[in-house]
This record gives sequence, structure tokens and C-alpha cells, in this order.
Amino acid sequence: MLGQAIFSRVRPAAGRFAEAREGNIAIIFALALLPIISFVGAAIDYSRANNARSSMQAALDSTALMVAKDLTDGTITTSQIQAKATAYFTALYTSTEAKSVTVTASYTQNAGNGSTVLVNGAGSIKTDFMRVAGFPNLGFGTSSTAAWGNVRMRVAMALDNTGSMASDGKIGALRTAASSLVDQLSALAKNPGDVYISVIPFAKDVNVGASNYNATWIDWTDWDAANGSNVCTQRDSYNRCTQRTWTPNAHSTWTGCVTDRTQPYDTQNTAPTQTTVATLFPAEEYYENSETYCKPGNSPMLQQIVPLSYDWTSLKTTINAMQPTGGTNQPIGLAWAWQSLQQTAPLNAPAEDTGNYTYKKAIILLSDGLNTEDRWPAYGDGRTQFNGQIDARQRILCDNIKAQGVTIYTVQVNTGTGTSADPTSAVLQYCASGSDKFYLVTTASQTLTVFTAIGTSLAKLRVYR
Repeated sequence: MLGQAIFSRVRPAAGRFAEAREGNIAIIFALALLPIISFVGAAIDYSRANNARSSMQAALDSTALMVAKDLTDGTITTSQIQAKATAYFTALYTSTEAKSVTVTASYTQNAGNGSTVLVNGAGSIKTDFMRVAGFPNLGFGTSSTAAWGNVRMRVAMALDNTGSMASDGKIGALRTAASSLVDQLSALAKNPGDVYISVIPFAKDVNVGASNYNATWIDWTDWDAANGSNVCTQRDSYNRCTQRTWTPNAHSTWTGCVTDRTQPYDTQNTAPTQTTVATLFPAEEYYENSETYCKPGNSPMLQQIVPLSYDWTSLKTTINAMQPTGGTNQPIGLAWAWQSLQQTAPLNAPAEDTGNYTYKKAIILLSDGLNTEDRWPAYGDGRTQFNGQIDARQRILCDNIKAQGVTIYTVQVNTGTGTSADPTSAVLQYCASGSDKFYLVTTASQTLTVFTAIGTSLAKLRVYR
């Protein structure tokens, strides 16, 4: 025991002090020794009790979650809650120091939407030091509450579709993992609208769909300047052209790509307004190997984003059609994932019934590389990022997202070895809402495991109050 180890070290020191003949040191030490040991001993006993309590808290959290899920699934009735909670807790709580452990569970049907399960735990430890003062046991207790039915979830998946995803089986593994996550999260929904998911495939740009060419939230300034022809508007008597005027192509010929918004709106979720052009989303024709990679029918083609939906089949159809093409611009994937959670243009998320429900929102960002290009050529050339400027914009964006209460999970797929491996992404680590929400994948096959773990974490958000 720790107490015996301390006594074994204190005893020789006490002996040496007792033999001292200089002044009153032996008397002073003797008087001070007992309270010193008592204070140190009490701290040790309290530390042991706190460790046992922390372990109990983790077990109670998991117990409440699992009981709530069982009730939601209909696998148990309210009369079986106590027995089920005891069984779960007994399996989860493995502290060897805790004695006289009890657990009680109660169910409450709320007057409005949703229900709660409250699980209380209590126990004690046998003290090593405090028993000398008449306290042979030190008690502790804690509780956990799980709620469901009144918590709704909205999850946006920003998925890297860049050219490097073609190697090492990464794009295939991503399709499998993302589809599996849709299945995992959809199982948490008892009613339509309990869980919504959006899918944002990204490369340098995102594809919002060519059918939006009449949308009022598109900025045509750069597109009109780059897509058109010099049309002869004046000829002389010999039918020779004497004046040419640049004429943009019809907007209906646009294939659906948009790039980053004008700064600072590239890092904000401000709703677009026609009176402030900088808030609009710039149309672009982005080419990869001389092909416009948002054009329907091209292969590879950047898939069109899917706003929040509970059409699980449609979501998985888009995921399974994803193809690798283009350079890496994580901020645009994040920005549109965030936009998909807003109840404003361009994606107009479904209205929230905040009077009856609590809403939990999360973004999952997966990328297999470092940022290499965005709207601004001075920031990167598609192969290299210059002076960390894209990462700097992404950090501001992530700060703004997290400040709005959105949980961010980040996944770096880094299957290279030796000199071909990327360094661990500092910006992806920074963007994650905690170190436990950043995942480093070194083989494509790990992607499924990581997405399953994220789904489990999201399930806790779904049922916890």
C-alpha cells in the first residue's frame, strides 16, 4: 500500500532527527511530524477517492447512454431500467478500491418532448491515513443524465475529393466509411428530422450545381471576365472589323463551380446579399487536365454538394459517386459545411423548432493532404502552399465555427511512408474541437474505424442533455 511505503521512508528520517543534539530540533520535529503526516495522508486518501469517483463517472455516463438507447430502440421497457442499468454499470466499473458500491436508475417522461434517465452511483474507499483520525472510510458519489427525443442532430461531412485521393485506395475507403456513417447516424433517428446530414465534396472549389445559374447569391464578376469572347461590334465599308467588345458567355453555360468568397467573408457565415457583392459566392470554371471538373458527365467530376437531408439513399448515392480530382482547399469544404447548417441562402437548412428541441451540430472534415491552392494564386499553386496563408485563413474560419457552438472533427489520411509522407497537419489539429476529435489515419482501411468512432461520439451528442 502507498501508506506503508511512506511510513517506511519516514521512520529512518525520524530516527536520525531523534538522535540530534543541536537545540530543540528533535522536539520541534516531533511536534510537527504528526500533523504533517496527517495532511499528506489525507491528501492521498482523497486522491484515491477522487480516482474512484472519476472512474465511476465514466461508467455512469456510458450506462446512461446505453440505457437511453435501449429505451429508444424499444429493446427494454421502463420497468427494466434498474436491472439494465445495474448490469451495464457492473460490467463497466472495474475499480478495485471502491467498496459498498450502489447504483440506482430512474426514468422521467418530460411534459414536452423527450425523456430522461438519471443514473446515480455511490461508493467508498477504505482509508490508509484518515482512519487514524477516526475515518476508516471515505465516501463519494456522482450521477449522469441522458436525454433523448428532445435532442436533434445536424451533421455536415466535408470530404476531400482531390487528385491525391486516387492513391492507396483512399477514395474507395472514404466512400465505404462515409456511407457507413450515414447508416450509423440514421439509426439514431426515431422520427423524420431527428437527424440531418449534408455532404460537401471539395477540392479547390465546390460544385453547387449548374442549375443555380439564376441564383441571386452568385457573384459573376470573375467568371464574366474569364469566360467569353471578343465579339465584333463595328465594321467598315469593306466588312473589316474595326471594333471588338468583350462579351461574357451566357451564365447558363456555367458548370456549377464556386470558389472562396471575398475576404473576410471567406471565414464567416454571413448571409449573401446582392447589395454587398463581397458576400456573394464567386462562380468559376476550374479546369483539371483541360477539363472543367464540375461539368456533368466529365470523368473525373467533382460531385455536387447535398444540403441537409434525411434521404439516406440520396446521400449515399452522392458519396459512392465521388471521384478524385483537383487540388486541396480545406477551407472551402469547411466553409460550405458550415453554410449547410445555416437557415439562410444559399443552402437554406430546415427551420429549427427550438421551442421543443435542443439542436446539436457537428462538422466532419476529412483530407488526405496539406492545403495547396485556393482562390488566390499568391497563396498556393496547386502543389505548394506559400507562407502558410491558406492555413491562416482556415484557422480564422475554425475559430468562428467553434464559437458558434459547432463541434468539429478532423481526419488526416496520411498513407505515405518515409519522404512521401506529409507532416501531421497542424491546422487540422487546431481546427478539431479537442485533441480527442483529431484522427490521424495511416492506412486507408483505418478510415472506416475512425468514422465509426466519430459516429459513436456523435451518438453521445444525440442523447446527452
